[in-house]
Amino acid sequence: MARPSVLLAIGALAAAAVACAPVDNTATTSSPAASAPASTACTKAQLKLVNAGKLTIGTDKPAYDPWFKDDDPSNGKGFESAVAFAVAGELGFDRTEVQWNTVKFDSAFAPGAKNFDFDINQVSITPDRAKAVDFSKGYYTVKQAVVAVQGSKYANAKSLAELKDAKIGVQVGTTSLDAVKNVIKPSAEPNVYNEQIDTVNALKNKQVDALVVDLPTAFYVTAAQVDNSKIIGQFSSTGGTPEEFGLVMERGTALKPCVDKAVESLRSKGELAKIEQQWLGSAAGAPELS
Repeated sequence: MARPSVLLAIGALAAAAVACAPVDNTATTSSPAASAPASTACTKAQLKLVNAGKLTIGTDKPAYDPWFKDDDPSNGKGFESAVAFAVAGELGFDRTEVQWNTVKFDSAFAPGAKNFDFDINQVSITPDRAKAVDFSKGYYTVKQAVVAVQGSKYANAKSLAELKDAKIGVQVGTTSLDAVKNVIKPSAEPNVYNEQIDTVNALKNKQVDALVVDLPTAFYVTAAQVDNSKIIGQFSSTGGTPEEFGLVMERGTALKPCVDKAVESLRSKGELAKIEQQWLGSAAGAPELS
């Protein structure tokens, strides 16, 4: 969201830059002894965790489809639950060694100490957020989507320009809001809501003409939340670099390189693609708005 995506649900995924101390130019090579600790740093026993012996993962509540199923992150069902357990597996943890904490969306990437090892909640990687927390490498590339009610004034819009005069609902603190302001650029200020469910209710009650959420969330809105609604189309929220969701970690954590390694391993083995197809496959085919 993206997120808060969603519905809430919502948040993908370039890593935050980590500042490094200057290096003496005479130390151009590393001895085998010096490199040995790095080779074991990502073994389960070496990880510095919030709770000893447990991998603690944060996400918001309610936890919505298609990111989670049955409002239960611990069941392994839904895209982000499946990704979280896959990353845990790469780090050496089985299902019984994973603990879930409830973490409000915007507090996940606020400055300060964290009560999780990583948070997964459709949090898009942005430069501003990366000043306060560390992000993993992206696990999902995000598109935004516009949802309207069938038969309404904007239901058949084919371009972003046609949405210029629409009253748009969107959740506060999300990249969806940024996309509305910077890409759609409506003539009137959007209606901004604290919770995603309030945005959905605004569309139901015809307080807004359309809402903007990330694409998988849009499919859930149209399938389960707003009767007779449709996805007008999808669009990129940025002009260049793709928007990505990343796992959120406390700034400066020693866990980041290991989480990055786990995400990259899942990507290289094709596991992320399989999980995405299983839980988000319906996102294919939404028309592009330009």
